[in-house]
This record gives sequence, C-alpha cells and structure tokens, in this order.
Amino acid sequence: MNDIAEATLDVTRQENITRILDAAERLFRHYGYSKTTVADVARELGMSPANIYRFFASKVEIHQAICGRMLAAAYQLAANICHQKISASDRLRQYVRSQYQLTLDTMLDQQKVHEMVVVAIERDWHVIERHIDSIHALLADVIREGIAAGEFAEQDPEVASRCFGAATVNLCHPQMVAQCLAKTNRAAVDELIEFAIRALKK
Repeated sequence: MNDIAEATLDVTRQENITRILDAAERLFRHYGYSKTTVADVARELGMSPANIYRFFASKVEIHQAICGRMLAAAYQLAANICHQKISASDRLRQYVRSQYQLTLDTMLDQQKVHEMVVVAIERDWHVIERHIDSIHALLADVIREGIAAGEFAEQDPEVASRCFGAATVNLCHPQMVAQCLAKTNRAAVDELIEFAIRALKK
C-alpha cells in the first residue's frame, strides 16, 4: 500500500471515529450515559454495532474518548489564559474563574453531561490524571514567571502549582461545585481565589 492510500485510510478512520464520538455524545447528553447503549449509537449512525466495535472495544472506551475531547478543550482554554501577557496573579484569577464557569455551563447546567463526568471521575481514568498533570504544569509555569518577576515568594513552582490546584479544587470539581452551590456557609468564588493567590506572595 502506498503512502497516499495509507493516508486516505487514516483520514477515513479518523472521520469514522469522530462520527461515532459525535453521535455518542449527542445520545449521552440527551438520554444520559447509563441509558445509552452501543446499539443506540450504531442505530443513530445507521450502521451495525459490529461496525462500532471496529473502532471502540466498548461503551467505556467511547466514553473515555469523549471525556478526553472535553478535557482537551478545557486544557486549551487554560493554556490560552496562562500564556497571556498579563501578571501571573491575573492569569491565575482568570484561569480559576474560567474553569469554574466551564463547570457551571457544561457540567451542571446539563445534568446528563454531569453524569458522564462523575462516572469518569469515579472510575479514576488515566485520561483525567494526565489532564490534571498537564494543568499543574501550566500553573507551575505561571507561578515560576511570577517568582521571576518578584510577584510571588521564592518557592518550588511544581509544589506551589499542586497546592494552588488543591486550594481551588472546590471551584473546578463538578461534584464539589454542585455541593457548594447549595450551601451558604462556603467561601465565595473570589474569596477563595484571592486567598490562594495571597498564599503565593511574600
């Protein structure tokens, strides 16, 4: 098989994968993850379940791939903010606020999406751990630049990024955000952000 034919097969395969993921995500959002089967996805696409299994071994694999797409979008949003030419503190503020708003908009306002995310978190998938590691690396770079600019105290940026993430996890974790929304004795969004940023300063 020549290079052109192989490239064409790769493109076709990726197009099929994208079609399957798009259809599965539509059904997960509409009916919920637990109520959607591989047969439902196949029916949505006008193909047999066997065709789906040529690309994904199970519904769990499909779910993992969708979760990966959602996390990739969240990472890109974070990366765009973290690379802005503004102070390190302002980048951290914008990052946490954007993640909080993303959680509200895409995970809590749409309960079926929330179910998808909760299932993924409970299964402790590697795709989520890789995402957390990538976010920590972004935040460490911002903190490192803040230290170099004299904005933050001298400290280990990697440790600081993990601590900053832990201090603000209530604003980014879907289950925690959902629980805190119903409480009146929790720190407000800006209060928590400013507390975490002050901890980085001299």
